[in-house]
Amino acid sequence: MTAVIERLARLKRIPTVSFHPQKSLRFSVRVLLATAVLILATSLFSYLTAPRIPILGFHGIQGLNNPQPGMTQTPIAPKMSYPQAEIEKLLDYLVSHHYWFLSAQELYDFFIAETQEIPPEHLGQKPILLSFDDSYKSVYQNLVPIFEKLEAKYGQKAKAVLFVNPGTLAQPNKPSTTYLSCNDLRAGFQSGFYDIQSHGLNHKNLTQISPADLTTELAAAQTQLRACLAGIAPPDAIATHIAYPFGASNPQVEAATAHYYQSAFLYNSRILRFCHLKNHYALSRLSVNQAKSAQRLIEMAERSTVMQHQHPC
Repeated sequence: MTAVIERLARLKRIPTVSFHPQKSLRFSVRVLLATAVLILATSLFSYLTAPRIPILGFHGIQGLNNPQPGMTQTPIAPKMSYPQAEIEKLLDYLVSHHYWFLSAQELYDFFIAETQEIPPEHLGQKPILLSFDDSYKSVYQNLVPIFEKLEAKYGQKAKAVLFVNPGTLAQPNKPSTTYLSCNDLRAGFQSGFYDIQSHGLNHKNLTQISPADLTTELAAAQTQLRACLAGIAPPDAIATHIAYPFGASNPQVEAATAHYYQSAFLYNSRILRFCHLKNHYALSRLSVNQAKSAQRLIEMAERSTVMQHQHPC
């Protein structure tokens, strides 16, 4: 049969088509591999170039004259506390370069849920969020004076998000050199330097407690923080967002958290890429400790996205 087709082809000058199964298979494999590589490269490029916001996670602040103020009761604090001189360098750079200091609610409204338009005055600015965990007194003693100094110098106010454990707050009849008091929170909030959010009631690992204790840690923290700021802040401006203690979470914790909070933060040393974010209860934060200089943090900040449009995504 093949000979007949070839003879007819020569007579009628019809070109013959040879079918080689092995060559065809190799060609198909090459096409599939090239397509897979293209898809992977496109996805990687999209991920690397996605709009992003650095969320820096601090703890205590070392004072210049007292290296470890209020740090004696927790073994992790000395290595997690950050030098006051270094954070002043960082803040001076951010303020002088007109960064947008986000509150947790601004992050949520403008970038996570995208329920509001970015205000015109913030277009062209790079956003950043500075957070401080664990309710340390040094965040009032050693940070607020820097904020006041920079406001006087540049006429621009910086802001920090405090993730607070109300169960550890100092009481009027029991002063503490380790932890903030409610009056410290109120003073910082009224000055416009603090955004007060939750870190659980007593800094328990939420993945290792009973469902009843989990509810208490989430709900009581919110109730007590709102009571502390009563009269100077509407309830929905306080403890609407949470940072998981130890950065520990799982699906059960996320589900419980969603009953009380609009979003939740991890502590996973990753930068937040906010476009098309599906899980509002696993927001990334960059861990900060003494090993990261102010210059290193400035380099992280410089990777944030300039907001040139109402919808950067």
